[in-house]
Amino acid sequence: MPKNVLVVDDSAMMRKIVIKNLKEAGFDVNVVEASDGLEGVEKFKGGGINCVLSDWNMPNMDGLSMVKAIRAIDKAVPIIMITTEGSADKVKEAVLAGANNYLAKPFTPDRFKEKLAKHLA
Repeated sequence: MPKNVLVVDDSAMMRKIVIKNLKEAGFDVNVVEASDGLEGVEKFKGGGINCVLSDWNMPNMDGLSMVKAIRAIDKAVPIIMITTEGSADKVKEAVLAGANNYLAKPFTPDRFKEKLAKHLA
């Protein structure tokens, strides 16, 4: 049965790249898209989301604030940050907020598949 993956990024092109990588990696998923953290939280509240892939820097509500908002609703759903914010401090901040994993942009298809495999298997 396919998993429902919420892809949150203010760049429509980046959402397309993430979705393309999901399909090419062979994951059996249905994708729900959101263009910022606020929309992401609203879509998450709709239920049925099995995994969240989110950018960090977005208007209205950034990825870190969205992670905190989702964690207030659901402590268990896997959340992976996909972002250019790759410093050790930022990674630590994301993990402390409740992110399960971290993928730095730009990423290779192999790195993408490796980071998501345990959450979407």
